[in-house]
Amino acid sequence: MGQQESVARTLTGPTGQRVAGEIDTLLAPVDAELARAYPGDPGTRQPVHTVYVPAGDLAPDTPRAWGDEALAALDAHAPDAASFAAVLGLAPGLADEVHHRVRAKLRREPVEDLRIDFEDGYGPHTPAAEDHDAARAARIVAEGHRSGTGAAYTGVRVKCLEAGVRERSVRTLDIFLTGLVAAGGPPAGLVLTLPKVTHPAQVTAMVRLLDAFERALGLPQGRLGFEIQIETSQAVVGADGAATVARLIHAAEGRATGLHYGTYDYSACLGVSAAHQASDHPAADHAKAVMQVAAAGTGVRVCDGSTNVLPVGPTERVHDAWRLHYRLTRRALARAYYQGWDMHPGQLPTRYAAVFAFYRESFAATAARLAAYTGAAAAGDGATMDEPATAKALAGHLLRGLDCGALDPDETTAATGLARADLEGITAPRQAAPAGPGR
Repeated sequence: MGQQESVARTLTGPTGQRVAGEIDTLLAPVDAELARAYPGDPGTRQPVHTVYVPAGDLAPDTPRAWGDEALAALDAHAPDAASFAAVLGLAPGLADEVHHRVRAKLRREPVEDLRIDFEDGYGPHTPAAEDHDAARAARIVAEGHRSGTGAAYTGVRVKCLEAGVRERSVRTLDIFLTGLVAAGGPPAGLVLTLPKVTHPAQVTAMVRLLDAFERALGLPQGRLGFEIQIETSQAVVGADGAATVARLIHAAEGRATGLHYGTYDYSACLGVSAAHQASDHPAADHAKAVMQVAAAGTGVRVCDGSTNVLPVGPTERVHDAWRLHYRLTRRALARAYYQGWDMHPGQLPTRYAAVFAFYRESFAATAARLAAYTGAAAAGDGATMDEPATAKALAGHLLRGLDCGALDPDETTAATGLARADLEGITAPRQAAPAGPGR
């Protein structure tokens, strides 16, 4: 006992204070670096998908047209909840709710994130034609933002920064951004996408380019962020064996907003035969797992790729494509890839069906655990003892469900005793969750 008291006096006395000061000095740069590099999730809405539309096909009513075509596909191939549930294997108690919410979503907000494509999906165009389409895209995006008819998130995918197309990429981005500023400024949901990144220097170049645009256009520094598309093996593992994707994130100097997996370019890069190129191939799982680990804590979100099996043609073929898309989307959600690509309006019904089923199936259990953790309800049967990190995940799960329309604010508050602001407080970056039984 005497020795313990002596140690305690030492640690609280001049010697302890000196050592504590030395430790603070030693770790201060580490603290600063961790706070800079790993700020945590930004707490903003993440769209459940990204819709790619070739720039030449873009129209002012593109989101509405996609929604109408998706509703028409439902009417033609699954006109009621029972038939839709039979195709996808939805539980009877879930079928009506999911079907109702899918149709409501397609009427209200069919496209959450629209990417105007000037790369692979755009095809060859003359310089004058691409100039025209870039200026036109800016006008349509600006008008959609003003009128409220555009998607919540909208932007462009320009060509990559490799030598052969670099000048064209910069010019298209210049015309698009200049047009947005002339029309009133970039909308809040502006998203830029840089494809086929293979080296951190290309990300650094994009950072310098956006910095130059901001200065030239009078935008605040850091206003323009961008997504990085992971479509090559070099972007995942470099020649030195290191995870290049982590270096890409940090080379972005805080401007990176997402990592988007390119299913088919990446598969082809690895030599996967066309018949086996898919987002659930082992090579795809490896790439996305590396992306996920590299992005954790950085505030950069990971997005799954697409499937090229489209729900078109006879009903039997549509149903097969729907089942595949639904399965792949549910698989991605279970692996914490909360966003993916949709390439055809007919994929919207199964995108939203998968997302809504995912959040509604787990709603009661998630809400009960969070309520017990925060003390808003009894701890239940004691079978689950959650830690603060798990409480953060539970609250984040509910927020994502609210954002996409799978859950309603009233039912969430009734089940948890927590308003949206309370949930956001639990998930806030670097903020401890309330103490609970798992602590």
